[in-house]
Amino acid sequence: MAHPTARFTLVFVRLSRLITGAVLAFAGTAAFAEAPARVVSLNVCTDQLAMMVAREGQLYSLSPLATDPRTSAMYRAAEAYHINSARAEEIYLMKPDLVLAGTYTARSSVEMLERLGLRVERFAPSSSLADISGNLTKMGAVLGRPKQAQALVQELQAGLEALRARAPATRQRAVSYAANGYTAGTETLTSEMMEAAGFANVAAEFGIRFGAPMPLELLALSAPDVVMTSPLYPGASRSEEIKLHPVVAAVTAGQVPLQLDSRDWMCGTPLVLRAIRDLAQQREALTLE
Repeated sequence: MAHPTARFTLVFVRLSRLITGAVLAFAGTAAFAEAPARVVSLNVCTDQLAMMVAREGQLYSLSPLATDPRTSAMYRAAEAYHINSARAEEIYLMKPDLVLAGTYTARSSVEMLERLGLRVERFAPSSSLADISGNLTKMGAVLGRPKQAQALVQELQAGLEALRARAPATRQRAVSYAANGYTAGTETLTSEMMEAAGFANVAAEFGIRFGAPMPLELLALSAPDVVMTSPLYPGASRSEEIKLHPVVAAVTAGQVPLQLDSRDWMCGTPLVLRAIRDLAQQREALTLE
């Protein structure tokens, strides 16, 4: 017969295991219960991150720009969702248990929704490739879908490693030139995408760290091998007239124009891989000419 102390110890161990199992089961149930069931997004970038990570039926409404092919790389998929106006009154009546917003998204609406007691999660814009992984991980956490988010992170990192392995030893000097002469400095997502595609960002030569206008004189003095720009928007935008300036024409004379699909560059999502691959293919085509 077992000693009383031994019997007590055995019973205590079994009881502890039962309690631990119950606690873990409850924790798992609670975590599942905390996952939001009705999610509304107010930002074109959180729209796309959420569409990638959310389970079916979890994401209810997207921002007004979600279906705009000029700004959203997932505009076709967005057509399956309700599109909101980003107004606090409308969002509140949807009775969401989670609202997704960008750091600078409709601040008055976001602050009002918070005062009304709704849960709002803000996502900062991605200024680097690492930020994309961070925002994906955060989206997985707030939606209760960490495994799905982690799979996307791993896919993104593997794709980037493959692209970097193909980068040439000698890089062509490139500059991005957008509306108002805006260029991407070295500490921007666009610059990291250019580097991943095998180019050297001319902005680094002038100490431009963030996004800023590049004067036409500086563009001419830089004499880049490649000028990257995006297609002109329809209509008469004065901000885009600079792309048609004679100085720009002189700098790009003899160059093969490199067009950037702005919707693939607009937000920090795994879809930047598509943009980088496209840019790398254009670079390789230039090398063969």
